[in-house]
Amino acid sequence: MRGLVTVFGGSGFIGSQTVRALAKQGWRIRVAVRRPWQAYRLRMLGDVGQIEIVQANVRVAETVERALEGAEAVVYAVGAAFESGKQSFSIVHAEGPALAAEAAARLGVSQFVFISGIGAAAASPSKAARAKAEGEAAVRAAMPAAVILRPSVVFGPEDDFFNKLAQMAVMVPVMPVLGAATRVQPVLVADVARAVSGALADPAAAGRTFELGGPSIYTLRQITEITLAEIGRPRPLVSLPSGAASLLGFGGDVLAFLRGSLPMLPPPPITTDQLALLTVDNVVADGAAGIADLGVTPTALEPIIPTYLYRYRKGGQYADLDAPEALRA
Repeated sequence: MRGLVTVFGGSGFIGSQTVRALAKQGWRIRVAVRRPWQAYRLRMLGDVGQIEIVQANVRVAETVERALEGAEAVVYAVGAAFESGKQSFSIVHAEGPALAAEAAARLGVSQFVFISGIGAAAASPSKAARAKAEGEAAVRAAMPAAVILRPSVVFGPEDDFFNKLAQMAVMVPVMPVLGAATRVQPVLVADVARAVSGALADPAAAGRTFELGGPSIYTLRQITEITLAEIGRPRPLVSLPSGAASLLGFGGDVLAFLRGSLPMLPPPPITTDQLALLTVDNVVADGAAGIADLGVTPTALEPIIPTYLYRYRKGGQYADLDAPEALRA
């Protein structure tokens, strides 16, 4: 069995798949999470004793250092789709990675992988993207050999992308399209996890930044059309005017704020910061090192999304998408 790797945020959407991939490669894994009682299922992803769950909060230095004791490698996979309570973008995407990298450097940890995102830049219109850029700089300063991974939109069974679009389509007679011409390059969550494993296995990856995208680029309008066709719910597409979109984003901000004290509330459909992200293309830059450089062949989305979007069809997995349109929702 290989050495010990600590995965911060290992119970999340990307983190749990990363734990699975690293377990297959024979790593011993320490999953560091705020709420360990929600993560014990992860131990079933490896052999007996291969995966341990520990409590750690990236806001608390003592818990971060304790989670890193004896580790040879670190994966920082903590993320936030929106700010709520104490989970601000600054803490999650900037201060947290900095704290982990600085502690790893002090303790002599040799490898560090930070999962950031395409579009991370100090001049981004998105607060989240600006925080990720700050986190990248801090990680590089503390550990120059760290690997930074920047995925595009990540999809998979538990995603907040295709699932959110499909949920909306079930509820509304007319489908709003935000950022219709903005381009994205969706990448499968399991491929991102394989990229993490590849980065730790390849010494040549040290100190480099990789942008991770799938094999195809789509506009958000095309993504919406694909989703509607997959769930068999045709809807007229309407581009929301900026005023209506801003109002929707403000409502999401309020809901996100309330979740800080009322976590039982549903997540916001969209926030002002997410609207800002929709104004900028999210694709792999020309000439950037990509997922193939880490030994991963990206997976197309068309064969994958039917495996989990079927739940939104009228009739579920037994729906007949070839039925006359009048019979569909």
